[in-house]
Amino acid sequence: MPKTSSTPGLSQWLLVAALIIVADQLTKVLVIGAFQLGDTRPVTGFFNLVRAHNYGAAFSFLHTASGWQRWFFIGLGLVAACFIIWMLRRHGQQRMFAWALTLILGGALGNVIDRAVHGYVVDFIQVHAGGWYFPAFNVADSAISVGAVLLILDELRRVRKG
Repeated sequence: MPKTSSTPGLSQWLLVAALIIVADQLTKVLVIGAFQLGDTRPVTGFFNLVRAHNYGAAFSFLHTASGWQRWFFIGLGLVAACFIIWMLRRHGQQRMFAWALTLILGGALGNVIDRAVHGYVVDFIQVHAGGWYFPAFNVADSAISVGAVLLILDELRRVRKG
């Protein structure tokens, strides 16, 4: 499909990903400046701001590994970013698909930066209810999660059309 003036190109998708990275890194800098590791500040009855360090992946997977996971997840994030950019270049006109990929790209690179700079990912959003606490997360994780949902919705929409 040819690109029209209303169809975002690769540079526009990369700009959105960069904005996600900036928002992610800015919020993490604010948390690092205001919280010590383990600090918790209640915001509502179901939401806290915390400072947690995740040396692993989602839900602290491989959190207690000996350190090799830092480099593994940095490499995996960079390979995924290259693949996503390639996909955006080829399919940037597919809006929902491109939004999904862009959110995942921004989130992945936001967490890669943390791993490269700190050796861990800074998490600070904690949701809880009835004594149950969801693992702490951050802006990058949120972008990745929304992007994953959009990928699923895009595929469901594509299957229904076909």
